Order: sequence, then structure tokens, then C-alpha cells
Amino acid sequence: MDDRRVAAVLSSAVAIIHPVLDILATRDPIGLKGRTFRESSVDDSTLDNVIDFLAKAFDTTDFPGTAGWEKLDSDARSQWWVNRIGALNTVAVAFPGVFGILVNRLPIQDLLGFANQAMVLVAVARESGVTDRETHVALLGSVLCKRDLTSLADSAPAKKEESPKSGPFALLRGMWQIANVLRDVAGELEKRPHPRGFYRVLGAIPLVGGVAGYLGERGALSRAAKQGRKWLAAHKTASASVTPPAKQLRR
Repeated sequence: MDDRRVAAVLSSAVAIIHPVLDILATRDPIGLKGRTFRESSVDDSTLDNVIDFLAKAFDTTDFPGTAGWEKLDSDARSQWWVNRIGALNTVAVAFPGVFGILVNRLPIQDLLGFANQAMVLVAVARESGVTDRETHVALLGSVLCKRDLTSLADSAPAKKEESPKSGPFALLRGMWQIANVLRDVAGELEKRPHPRGFYRVLGAIPLVGGVAGYLGERGALSRAAKQGRKWLAAHKTASASVTPPAKQLRR
């Protein structure tokens, strides 16, 4: 498959991922995030105490925008996306495995697995200070497709996709939307980090396949995130080593 086509599809996927991550990071529909920064007072009403209790419980998740999140460094924030959001998405990725070999030949798990890894990789990049679409496309191309798209990423136009809607299911809707975009590069799906062979064998067994699929995909996601961090570190090193040309002094 042509590199330019792959870059264009990945660019469209990144265009969906960014607003999904923004929704998770910034939206606070019932005010619990802001409440985690509040100090209790003796004048608080019973309702205040109940809300504060819920806010403190929510704060233990270290969700973006909470007081707990503010205490995390960039590495811990990156790992949060792998451990929390990645783990939640993996439930959807692994669910078809409940049916065992009956769905093993269908691309649904690879589509969702690729979408999940893409979303987490972009989140990790953002927490590392890398926010431009071109670098994200090159990152996904390297880790998930084993392609060097660095020279093509900035010239790959993203298809205009419908912006993900906010709400409690924004994350899963976004992942499904990304999976639909990725159908155009179905031949690339096998290149992403996959569950180890042991889990793939168990995945052929109905019911057991769901659990095996989850554990296997969690391991694959962790390996994808690790490869992504290495790629980002190498990219930053390469960028830092390039010395900009000196400006000529005008007389």
C-alpha cells in the first residue's frame, strides 16, 4: 500500500483522536473535577459534604483536570492513559473474543485494537509535549504500521470527519469512529503490536477467549506505548541535534 495513502488515513484518525482527548481532559459536566480542589468548611451543608465525598472519590482516579492529576509528572500522566483509558478501551477490543474462533477471522478486533493503540499513543505524545498532527502521524506510522512517514506526514490532508460528541460514551464512540476510518488501510492492521501467541491460541476458545483477548491486548498496548516513548525520545533527540542556520548580519 502506498505510503501517502497510509499517511492520509492516519491523519484522518488523528483528527478524530484530538477532540476525543480534549473532551476527556477538559469537560467537567457535573463539576466534580473543579470540586476536587475545594477545601471543606464547617459551614458546608449536607449536600456539600455529599458532593465533596464524591469529588474525593473521583480524585483518586487522577482523572485529567482533578487535583490528583495536577500532582502527576509527565511520565505518570502518560502512563495514566495506558493504564486507565487504554484499559477501558481494551474491554471493547476484547469483547468479540467471547465468541472465540467464530469471529477470529473478522477484522473487528484488529480495527478496534489499532484504534485503541492509536488513541493512547497520541495521548502519550501530547503528555510528552508533542502536540502537532504531523509528528503524531509519523509516530503512528512507525509504531503501528512499521513505516517511515516522516517526510509525508505534513503533506497528508485529513478527511473532514464528524466531531465526536461529548458525553459518557464519547471515548467509545470516538474509538469506533476511528476504526471506521481505518478500514481504508485494512492491510496495515496486522503490523501493530499484537497479543502474544499464547493469548491468541486461547482466544480461539469461546468465553475463555474474551479474558485471554483482554489480557493479550493489554500487553500489546503496553508494548505499543513503550515503543512510542522510544520513538518520541529519539525524535526529540534528532530535533535537538539539528542546528538552525545562522542568520547573516546585515551591514
